[in-house]
Amino acid sequence: MSAKTALSLSLLLAIALPATALPAAALNPDCAPGGNFDLSPWKLQLPIGTQGNPTTISSSSLKGCSGYKNPSYFFTESGDGALVMKVPGSPASSGCVTTANSEHCRTELAETSSWDPNSSKNKLSVTLSVPKPDNSKYGTCIGQIHIDGSVSTKPVAELYYSTAGVLTMGVEKTRSGGDQVPNTVGNVPVGTKFSYTISYENNVLSVSINGKSSTLSTYSLDAPKSYFKAGNYNQGSDASDVHFFSISIEH
Repeated sequence: MSAKTALSLSLLLAIALPATALPAAALNPDCAPGGNFDLSPWKLQLPIGTQGNPTTISSSSLKGCSGYKNPSYFFTESGDGALVMKVPGSPASSGCVTTANSEHCRTELAETSSWDPNSSKNKLSVTLSVPKPDNSKYGTCIGQIHIDGSVSTKPVAELYYSTAGVLTMGVEKTRSGGDQVPNTVGNVPVGTKFSYTISYENNVLSVSINGKSSTLSTYSLDAPKSYFKAGNYNQGSDASDVHFFSISIEH
């Protein structure tokens, strides 16, 4: 085959293939996370500040290639451009700080607006790897649905990733919390890139790991006003490290 013919075939294939089949734009390792990810719907909570009042970074400060970054907790990986979120451990082991309603430290994005679980589209889709989960029973929380603060201080559901690579979705039975039910929803070797999608649509809660979906009971929650969170919410006493390659939400 001549070089001219090969080029013509390549062009025809590029035209024929749907956009989703073409390679995604590479992440830029020279940009802050906001240059690679659309962080406009999010604010960032860090494991620093004062106890009960951790530092929060606004969506406007996260925006763009020169946006906010922190070399210890929230930064772009120099090799592949991944968004890295780190947590040093627990308050007792590392001196990190928590919110007034949690015993655990986090580097975590939270949606700035809440939504109705009865609506037809509420979806969080993420591609990531977890090189170092924390040492708790179920591991680091890498994504969650949280009840709006006007209703409760508790989550709807939290997706955990353990040192054994087990993915567990914990679902609260009531809005008052304290009765979370664990559901094993997947298993991915530690450090391996994978994807998850969390949906709470038409009052149905589901989670998908690499395309394999599980529908979960929401017990007595009765579709409370909610918002998504994604990041590294450490549940143990040692450091945790999560790398994100894509984060998107749909409403």
